[in-house]
Amino acid sequence: MALKDYQARVMSHRKIAHLTYELVLEETGIIRGKGEDKGPFGAPSPGQFVNLVVPDFYLRRPFSVADYSDGKLVLIYKILGQGTKAMANRLEEGQTLSVLSPLGNGFSLVDAEKPLLIGGGVGVPPMYSLAKALKAKGQAPRIAMGFKTADEGFYEAAFRDLGLEVQVATEDGSKGTKGFVTQILEEAYKDGDYVYCCGPMPMLEAIYKLDLADGQYSFEERMGCGMGACMGCSHKVKNYPLGSKRICKEGPVFRTEEILW
Repeated sequence: MALKDYQARVMSHRKIAHLTYELVLEETGIIRGKGEDKGPFGAPSPGQFVNLVVPDFYLRRPFSVADYSDGKLVLIYKILGQGTKAMANRLEEGQTLSVLSPLGNGFSLVDAEKPLLIGGGVGVPPMYSLAKALKAKGQAPRIAMGFKTADEGFYEAAFRDLGLEVQVATEDGSKGTKGFVTQILEEAYKDGDYVYCCGPMPMLEAIYKLDLADGQYSFEERMGCGMGACMGCSHKVKNYPLGSKRICKEGPVFRTEEILW
């Protein structure tokens, strides 16, 4: 993998849900980096992420890749702190940004008859690029999405436009199933034979404990460097000499058999 620092232009920046924004970037050049280049932004695969420079902030911000097609990079973020708040208020079409890409290890595409894609909140974005990749392989994954409220939901129509079945859960019952996304898995989707999921740690742990099927889990965690140097995002795993793996480096995707809670 050839990690590079890319110069990118903001093509569009729009609000798509409560406190949630979609950012579309186009590569305009390489700032630094050597090695083979597979395409714009290094052609990130589903489950990988990028590190974005936010003007006037020292640390880069990591974001999962929601989509990568025609050389364009789509990121979705929610205002959760000062950095993302600044992005929402300051980023404009035509602005130039620095993007470190691609980072981490993404999803491996597994042959399955009834794959399930499960996303919670800002864990939904990587499920979209994964859904497109699985569909290109002839699979028809079913989608389970969880949000706190209906006005925080996004991309349901985008998944349906791929011709995929989608179920939504909201904690307050304002849309779809009332409760958590795990209720969809226990009821409508309990026949799934492989799971791919991304979301907050409590959601991932709950899915793991359902013991529905084998699968892959993309962990969300606050990161410092985002490149494996600071060890700030380490998580304990099974059968690994060092005891822990870095979510930003060896992850963010881990297989069922190696996860410890």
